[in-house]
Amino acid sequence: MKANERHRVSLLTPYDPQYDPLASRHPGHGTDYAPTYWVGTAGEPPADDGPINRDVDADVVIVGSGFTGLATALFLAREHGIRATVLEANQLVWGCTSRNGGQGQNASGRLYRSQWIERWGKETALRLDAEIREGFDTFKSLVAEFPECEPQPGGHLYIAHREKKMAFLRNEAKVMRDVFGYDTRMLSPQEVQHEYVNDAESFGALHEPDGIGVHPLKLAFAYLRKARELGVKVHPASPVIGMTTRDGVHYLQTPGGTVKARAVGFATGGYTSNGMHRSLDSKIMPILSNSLVTRPLTEQELAATNFKTNEVITDTRTLRFYYRKLPDNRVQIGSRSSITGADAPNPVHMAKLVDGLHRKFPALKGIQIDYSWWGWVDVSHDMMPRVVQPSPDQSVFYAVGYGGNGVSFSAHAGRRMAQRIAGKHLPSFDLPIYNSELEYPNVLNLVRSRAFAPFRRFGQRCLYHWYYLRDENL
Repeated sequence: MKANERHRVSLLTPYDPQYDPLASRHPGHGTDYAPTYWVGTAGEPPADDGPINRDVDADVVIVGSGFTGLATALFLAREHGIRATVLEANQLVWGCTSRNGGQGQNASGRLYRSQWIERWGKETALRLDAEIREGFDTFKSLVAEFPECEPQPGGHLYIAHREKKMAFLRNEAKVMRDVFGYDTRMLSPQEVQHEYVNDAESFGALHEPDGIGVHPLKLAFAYLRKARELGVKVHPASPVIGMTTRDGVHYLQTPGGTVKARAVGFATGGYTSNGMHRSLDSKIMPILSNSLVTRPLTEQELAATNFKTNEVITDTRTLRFYYRKLPDNRVQIGSRSSITGADAPNPVHMAKLVDGLHRKFPALKGIQIDYSWWGWVDVSHDMMPRVVQPSPDQSVFYAVGYGGNGVSFSAHAGRRMAQRIAGKHLPSFDLPIYNSELEYPNVLNLVRSRAFAPFRRFGQRCLYHWYYLRDENL
């Protein structure tokens, strides 16, 4: 066993399945990974620089070692010659990045392109589309650089789970084709089931040409290796437990010492804790998502499900299912979960996901589930991400709020946050996702503290009931 491996094992504290960012000030200290398929198949984590164990001077500190944090550090080093120091509370790549579905799409946030036009007008929507496309190109370039992430290109299949949803998909396909120039196609139920996958809930689909499935942890580990080759320091088990700023210099307190930096970038996603920095307090609504992975399908099961496609797939539910066939012929599927961390281990939530798998693929009823887990998604007040410097007087930045579409756009968000930290000024920075900070939803202006978390969760519970009623019955 290597020295850094002995060090890592000695630091592990048990995985806490009930962790809740609205109920806990900190996400942990050296906590073990969630039991995901990605963790089980990624191999040994790359070497790191160990926990902070003394006071340290750093040029730039990045808080969070997921896709966004590592991409920021990688681009800072590669494109600006700045060697950042990355602080991670738990094991490296512990949060969103090791728990998602690995679906990379030409998207960011939860709004459709037709909604961009409604909200900001056609001109801004076209510019935002160009930026998101560039973001997908950034992601594709990194995937091509690190083929060990098991890429599955081909596009995105957006399946209508009810016949009435086909009108919505036809409109989106027309907007994407006529306004934004995408080669979108509408597919009949027969085309979906015969040429792509025999999803029993499919009433047709919108096919988008852009989409790549990846092994997210293998991709993040590749980011980590490359960043460290370029001089980035990465410290696990080093949670930020306090931060002060004096004379423009930031002092980040960790259990092992204080890290002094001229600039700080927060990349903490759905694991953003209140109290870490005031610019992020209660700005994200963390939402739990469940995921599972089956055992490998037999030839008979592959024939019955007709899983010809390796593309990433989502359906049209508000509380959507996202699913795909993995390179080893397993099926991965995810969807909504519990409202609170305390209730997350309740087997009823995984049972609902298993039931969704069986409804879509009756031939898989009773199939062994080899992996199951849950994780927090960072949803912003307006369903769109932010990569901003909240105050021009402070060298503090953040990139969060992907709403479940962070696998691909996080790469570009990291690049943009690196440019902002490096002092670059780009025309794209006047777009809404760059020129306005996260806000509180109106109701949260009165309930911003952790003490009012139950009221936020009550509202979420009511919304979930309404979404279910609308998705399945109305």
